[in-house]
Amino acid sequence: MKFDDQKIRNIGISAHIDSGKTTLSERILFYTKRIHAIHDVKGKDGVGATMDSMDLEKERGITIASAATYCEWKGHEINIIDTPGHVDFTIEVERSLRVLDGAILVLCSVGGVQSQSITVDQQMKRYKVPCIAFINKCDRSGANPFRVIEQLRTKLGHNAVAMQIPVGLETELEGVVDLVAMKAVYFDGESGEEVRVEDIPPHLRAEAAAKREALVDAASLFSDELTEAILEEKEISPELLYTALRRGTLKRELTPVYMGSAYKNKAIQPLLDGVTYLLPAPSEVENVALDMNHHEEPVVLTGDPEKPIIALAFKLEDGQYGQLTYIRVYEGTIEKGSTIVNVRNGKKVKVGRVVRMHADQMEDVDSLRAGYIGALFGIECSSGDTFVSPGINMTMTSMYVPKPVISLAIVPKDNKAQMAMSKALNRFSKEDPTFKTHVDPETNETIIEGMGELHLDIYVERMKREYNAEVTTGNPRVAYRETITQRADFNYTHKKQTGGSGQFGRIAGYIEPISDAEFVFENKIFGGAIPTQYIPACEKGFRQSMAKGPKLEFPITGVKVVIDDGASHAVDSSDMAFQAAARGAFRDAYLRAKPVVHEPIMKVVVESPTEFQGSVMGLLNQRRGMIIGSQDEGVMCVIESQVPLGEMFGFSTILRSATQGKAQFTMEFALYRQVPQSIAEKIALEAAKNKKTAA
Repeated sequence: MKFDDQKIRNIGISAHIDSGKTTLSERILFYTKRIHAIHDVKGKDGVGATMDSMDLEKERGITIASAATYCEWKGHEINIIDTPGHVDFTIEVERSLRVLDGAILVLCSVGGVQSQSITVDQQMKRYKVPCIAFINKCDRSGANPFRVIEQLRTKLGHNAVAMQIPVGLETELEGVVDLVAMKAVYFDGESGEEVRVEDIPPHLRAEAAAKREALVDAASLFSDELTEAILEEKEISPELLYTALRRGTLKRELTPVYMGSAYKNKAIQPLLDGVTYLLPAPSEVENVALDMNHHEEPVVLTGDPEKPIIALAFKLEDGQYGQLTYIRVYEGTIEKGSTIVNVRNGKKVKVGRVVRMHADQMEDVDSLRAGYIGALFGIECSSGDTFVSPGINMTMTSMYVPKPVISLAIVPKDNKAQMAMSKALNRFSKEDPTFKTHVDPETNETIIEGMGELHLDIYVERMKREYNAEVTTGNPRVAYRETITQRADFNYTHKKQTGGSGQFGRIAGYIEPISDAEFVFENKIFGGAIPTQYIPACEKGFRQSMAKGPKLEFPITGVKVVIDDGASHAVDSSDMAFQAAARGAFRDAYLRAKPVVHEPIMKVVVESPTEFQGSVMGLLNQRRGMIIGSQDEGVMCVIESQVPLGEMFGFSTILRSATQGKAQFTMEFALYRQVPQSIAEKIALEAAKNKKTAA
């Protein structure tokens, strides 16, 4: 029996910050009878939106973690994932798009295509996700959906066509005209749940006819039957038009645009119809797995529930009953009690509970068939792992994970907090691939890294709330280095007499700066002034001195040590004595070699729209940055510069506010360079302060 998945839709709702994604999901759940009352996102009624189940989300009125739910609309099952809009939570959007078949791109009718809309659109391109657009907030003053459609074409390169035109705009928004059925649709009742279909108002007929012609024209490229019907001037049936529109949408060569106002409960039902008519069923999307037994050869999956299991874990959550693993089943059927294998580490796992999610509530089910999204309990794995039936060795291509751009030092208050903190860090880094943590070997601080200051803020806040880990955050300390600027001679004798055999060693030579290595040791001793067996001890003594400079206790680099004379004693000389002599000689010469402090310089590349080029360059210059070059790439310009790491803290926030959130930057280590005198004095003061507090 062929399994029919035509009635399933896996969709995501993604958009720029504050375009109304969560409000829209809330309305969809209401009209599909999954919830019986609508709650406000800002949580004014104390409940908060269903999809924002985390306390932090309710307080800030933003979505942090993507939530999953499913609902039914006219006999179709729709799995919805509501994703965050903030660029700091990019990974949540990446994860969701990776497992979705289609998406709704929500745009604000006033703001239009904004920076994050561009990012989301690029992510959809990466995973070839077909989408329909919904222009929200048509009730706001300044709303202009047709300007937004134009931006979709120019800024994002979509072949966007209007499926509707609004009846009235701004405060007069009453409903929409459906250009396929050529009827006006109104939404009555307290929450817009009663749909009323009427004839098109006379003053909109000409506009509706023109827009319908444009819609039919755009669709005719994807259907010969439709083209024939146009040429023969036949009546065009809605089915024929939808079939053509659907073909174009699935190829990502057409973007149908719906409009309305989620907050005012207008035109959500036609959007749901659009999801069922135009977005793909799981079997209509080509999903590819890589065969690990045959050099990662791509294998196209059929989505057959009878075949062996292939499923992807795309998100982890720590629920009150242990780890919850969200999975999308691509092939086969996962049942309670079946055995699956984690491809990454080859571990076998027995499936206990299988659930379908509704935000933070769940419903137990017996099995998940191919094409479904659900969750498993109590399974140890990481985000992005593939699960298969035993005997199969295939993996779903893993997600693209951007590199962290910002780091922060965190210090636990006491031992109890230390334990809780390490638990939290362990879980967060497993859940979120963009969140990294390590202990700095030089400063011994725990450093966390992430995608932005908001990202790290949320994690520190979650540590306090979910794990009671009292931590304080500080600026991560910059890894400064010391080096010398001129040659200095030394002639040092180490003598110790304490009864019995003493210690004796004399070393003479010089130290000088070198630019291409951290440390070079050269032995120029002739005639055995220092016996050969003690030379390694001398080198060891000098090397030990490099770990901490006598000046500010930073590690030392770029020093060449040459020894050319010395003396030893038949009884009193030893390895210990020559190591001590080397340390004394180094300390002696170092302060006369005019030491300076070096700082790490980062290569910072900023991508920004050309209109902000001047202000971005200004920001980099204020931070002692050196601009190396800039080039224009279409509407964006790329500015390359070198900026000291110590000046980069807080840069992401300032850059975003200076460019309306449209610019982004990457940062990597380039080289060490000498610190200007004024900054060096500041560093010396700080080092002295740190010494005092440590003492």
